[in-house]
Amino acid sequence: MNLPGERNPSLVADDLFRREGARLVASLAAHLGTHRLQLAEDVVQEALVRALQTWPYRGIPDNPAAWLTQAAKNLALDAMRREQTWQRKEAQITAEQERWLIRDDPPDEHLLTDDTLRMLFVCFHPQLSIEAQLALALRTVCGLSPAEIGAAFLTSEAAIAKRLVRARQLIRDLRLPFAVPDASELPQRLDGVLAALYLLFNEGYKASSGDRLIREELCHEAMRLTRLLAEHPKTSQPATHALLALMCLNAARLRARVNETGEIVRLHHQDRNQWDVRLIEEGILALGAASTGEIIGSYHLEAGIAACHCLASDEAGTDWTRILSLYDQLLLLKPTPIVAMNRSVALARVRGPREGLEALEGIPNRHSLEAQHLYHAIRASFIAKLGHPAEARAAYQHAAELAQCNAERTFLQGQSRKHDGEVRE
Repeated sequence: MNLPGERNPSLVADDLFRREGARLVASLAAHLGTHRLQLAEDVVQEALVRALQTWPYRGIPDNPAAWLTQAAKNLALDAMRREQTWQRKEAQITAEQERWLIRDDPPDEHLLTDDTLRMLFVCFHPQLSIEAQLALALRTVCGLSPAEIGAAFLTSEAAIAKRLVRARQLIRDLRLPFAVPDASELPQRLDGVLAALYLLFNEGYKASSGDRLIREELCHEAMRLTRLLAEHPKTSQPATHALLALMCLNAARLRARVNETGEIVRLHHQDRNQWDVRLIEEGILALGAASTGEIIGSYHLEAGIAACHCLASDEAGTDWTRILSLYDQLLLLKPTPIVAMNRSVALARVRGPREGLEALEGIPNRHSLEAQHLYHAIRASFIAKLGHPAEARAAYQHAAELAQCNAERTFLQGQSRKHDGEVRE
């Protein structure tokens, strides 16, 4: 039992692993080579197990992150020393790796020598398929689970798990070297890296499952890495600045998106005084930097939509006509069911809920959306505004049953009860 004021060792270890696990795997793989990716993952997991076994009895170390790092290094070193079939060249490589594992150098955070960025660029090796690249980056470097990755792609956890197995097998078979691409090659892999950071931020902005709606640590990590890319001469592209603008403008509203008890606060009810003015300013500056090129991409348009919300003094002042125009352009560039679903919300604000509902229910290939709670929640809001409370209540209840995030489930259940009351009246 923990005394008042004492930290629970198991909770500390779990929190530490969530924050540092993916980065530690990336750091180990950076030095061991991507063909030893599985070893890096295994020793980090084993280090966590040892922390859970020893900390309750010996106490939490003064620097838990350093303890976990050193434990993982020691386990990797032991595993490598057990191998018996090294050739001369491999033995030389092992000696160099051992020197790194034994020493305790401070991490090098200088631009692309940042281990997380290095691993991201390695994941987008041209010999891997785009699907494998993204899955590997999100799982290994960003630390998302197969279920969370599946939610991002509207596919199953099992499908993502199979994709990861195939990607790791290909890495072993090809013995892909860990090396940051030449400067001239960085732009060729940049689109994939930006896509991974975009999805990482999205999972932090609205978690696909769990107790928390917002995982700020994921948002901050995605922003940190995108800022590094924006500062590097070879990756300081308009798309990079546009993505940074999008992240900053959305992150500016994080504090206002939930109340003190963790309940969702919808956009039109948010206290705009809680929005982070500094992040809004950074986002607008980044959007300006993104306008230097001739190509307008999806990040530009999404950042423009976010800017419309952030620059409006109140809900009534939001330029929904402009937002709808931006969604029209986005749908041409990115004709996905999710974009079409989000566009239906803007359409309803400009032309009314009936047109919004017709657009929502007319989305081609919407079967993937119908398995998602947001589709039914948006549909329920349109139906409610059209004056059909019983149908709206059923749609909200169905959305609540599909929701994997507790905060969203609670919110949708509340909406369902609200319309249940209207039916009884």
